[in-house]
Amino acid sequence: MNNNEIVIIIPTYNERDNIELLLPKIRSILPGVHILIVDDSSPDGTADAVRNIAQSTDGIHLLSRPKKEGLGRAYIAGFTWALEHSYKYIFEMDADFSHEPSFLPDFLEAIPENDLVIGSRYKSGVNVVNWPMSRLLLSYFANQFVRFVTGIPVHDSTAGFKCFKRGLLEKLPLERISSSGYSFQIEIHHFAWKNGFSIAEIPIVFTDRKIGVSKMSTNIILEALFLVWKLRLSAFLHRK
Repeated sequence: MNNNEIVIIIPTYNERDNIELLLPKIRSILPGVHILIVDDSSPDGTADAVRNIAQSTDGIHLLSRPKKEGLGRAYIAGFTWALEHSYKYIFEMDADFSHEPSFLPDFLEAIPENDLVIGSRYKSGVNVVNWPMSRLLLSYFANQFVRFVTGIPVHDSTAGFKCFKRGLLEKLPLERISSSGYSFQIEIHHFAWKNGFSIAEIPIVFTDRKIGVSKMSTNIILEALFLVWKLRLSAFLHRK
């Protein structure tokens, strides 16, 4: 595959310091790959940093949104843009280096035989670095809970490092997805599984951010919990 057939979507809010380091790192691993930054009007000047890099680097794109609306809406805007621009392979990736760019070639090796490749923290043991034990346990058992309640056959349903084939996103009803955060990831994985798309998990090492502040909140956790039971109830009703 050609690198210009690939776009990596990275949502940002106050990630200027990270993005200035991340974009060159990605390009050193996948020369020529296209990158779309979806920025929710970060007050720290993230968008300006992207514009500065784009002036001297082809294939760096900025989608600037007027306000902060959450991870889910940012990705939907990015997916819509990517489909309009005819990319064949579309990545999700965080801006804070918790998703290590060196794993990108592993996704590209697996995606030709699959519709969705998920970078999993829990596929082969627990591969998380620098999280406090409380957060690690919450994440690990939350994913076990999601797998048990919904039946989604993946180990890391809340993973945000992944690669899609275009065909999956073309079928995804973007206008009907309202969730954000972890629940957005669960909803995407559930859709892919229920609609017969092939899913593969590859192991990654997830490292907690060193720069900036986590966007985790109680509301994000509660939204995910609500969605899990909503998906379970929907499956039950459709069997009747």
